[in-house]
Amino acid sequence: MKNRRSWFGVICCSLLFIAICLTLVMNMQGKLPAPGDPATGLLLFTLPGILGGLVSRRRRAIVPLVGALIAAPLCYILIHILFTPVRTFWQEVAWLFSAMFWCALGGLGCDFVYRIARARRRV
Repeated sequence: MKNRRSWFGVICCSLLFIAICLTLVMNMQGKLPAPGDPATGLLLFTLPGILGGLVSRRRRAIVPLVGALIAAPLCYILIHILFTPVRTFWQEVAWLFSAMFWCALGGLGCDFVYRIARARRRV
């Protein structure tokens, strides 16, 4: 990642990932969704992926994933410093992996839209 714009995308994605993570944890107040209730808050993690994909020129799918990989351990540490942990370690890790998945999916979606638009311009 020699390109400065890629690192800017990683930093933007990481900061937004941390902000969304802390916001969701504050709103959940340690409660897991009831069985059968969807955890729609995880869809917000597509936003850092989209932002990271829009900011970077190349590697639109990799930059958000790297940002999420950097931010996830920081989120875990901040959750345990700022809030009383209610869930087990494995539940927290599963939730953070799910958040990383949605962030990467946002980057893939951004890359997909960019490639479709570029292909239409060529035709």
